[in-house]
Amino acid sequence: MFRATASNRAQPVRNAFRAPGHVRAGDSGSGPRRIWSALGARIQHRSYVAPANNAVTPIEKILLDNIKATGPISFGRYMQMCLSHPTEGYYMKSSQQVFGEKGDFTTSPEISQVFGELVGVWLLSQWLYAGNSRKLRLVELGPGRGTLMQDILRVLSQFSAACEAIEAVHLVETSPNMRQRQDENLSPLAFQHKWDLQWHTSIEEIPQDPSRFTLLVAHEFFDALPFNLIQKTQQGWQEVMVATADSTNLDSKSLNVDTTLRPKRDSTTSQSGVPSRFRRVLSPHPALSSNLLGLSSSRFKDLPPGSQIEVSPTAFKIARKVGELMHDPESKGERSAGSGLVVDYGAEKAFGNSFRAFKEHKIVDVFHRPGECDLTVNVDFAYLSEALAGLATPLGPVTQGTFLTRMGLAARVEALKKSAQSEERAAEIEKAAKRLVDSTGMGSQYQVMGIVGTRKDESEVRVEERWPFVKDA
Repeated sequence: MFRATASNRAQPVRNAFRAPGHVRAGDSGSGPRRIWSALGARIQHRSYVAPANNAVTPIEKILLDNIKATGPISFGRYMQMCLSHPTEGYYMKSSQQVFGEKGDFTTSPEISQVFGELVGVWLLSQWLYAGNSRKLRLVELGPGRGTLMQDILRVLSQFSAACEAIEAVHLVETSPNMRQRQDENLSPLAFQHKWDLQWHTSIEEIPQDPSRFTLLVAHEFFDALPFNLIQKTQQGWQEVMVATADSTNLDSKSLNVDTTLRPKRDSTTSQSGVPSRFRRVLSPHPALSSNLLGLSSSRFKDLPPGSQIEVSPTAFKIARKVGELMHDPESKGERSAGSGLVVDYGAEKAFGNSFRAFKEHKIVDVFHRPGECDLTVNVDFAYLSEALAGLATPLGPVTQGTFLTRMGLAARVEALKKSAQSEERAAEIEKAAKRLVDSTGMGSQYQVMGIVGTRKDESEVRVEERWPFVKDA
């Protein structure tokens, strides 16, 4: 629902993370807290806007032509084309400013280095307590500019054992433009420590390998995956599709949709009065695919007719693969093959009307300037947990504010402030950190879910592995 609107990222402090000594798996105290002791912003609410520029974008023309030729498309197809078209997709164009003040949104890692450092501390603790001294490989889904991974690697590099254990860093990224930025940010550190940087277009390209301990992070990744919008009717589950706005003149037989659908938020006219070229329509009958999506979770069974839910089979499939990377079948449930973190906005429930677009740090109509806006949908964390069944154990989720606070944000911020070269700089560091945990913004809207490999006896998942995803901490 919210994205940060400006960057105030604290700069790295040389040797600020150098550990005074090796931390052993048998040391007392909770894992991350023990590591942290060794290591020694308000978000703005945005109003809906729709700029007056109504020229047809390249993606818009492609979509309009496809719909006119073959009929309405799914929201998943619409989202995929807008974000990932090979040449005109939002994330694929080198000219597109995505992050920062000149872009359309700013993420937590861009606001403060503390975010990435605390994520790194959690990942390190997982290896110390469950890795059994295995070699390490790191995986990030949708790495953006590489800022988060850079902070994580900086933390791990301060521990000689972890630094030497890292063999490869796997980055799942489809955008050539983003890959170039990631290479620029990560190659110097990787070259220095002789780590192998590998890029993949899909998580499917990363093989399951329990002989190595996998540390995975997915920050604002699942919210950008295509989804299907389905509506429960007396007949079953029918899909809500995207049609051209001028299709209102067609009858249901020629259009092959129910033209009587009245959308809750989108209409043929945007908030500024500029006509939209797209509209929502309801498929005339339940299809096998929509019924399968409606049956994909037992939570959907008792929803009343008229309910709409956003379901992402792509998210389910990827979460399932994440579970496989965490699972060690050879150990028969004796040990985990890895640990991961998913950070995104959403909740442990399905949503029906969370799909939204961002342009220049403001929410705009989802049909505004296709291919030039960021598109996002809330993550159903319960759905991700269901995908992990039998392979990995979900921890949480907890709010981002809870995660960062329990992981030692206050102590790290104080250390950075003491190292700051001026009072003004110290104030900037504190302000940036506060934005991350603000209970009226990022601190509550973003959820953090941990993932560890399933054991035959869940009691064998130690409290150190579960931290900070514990009750009444």
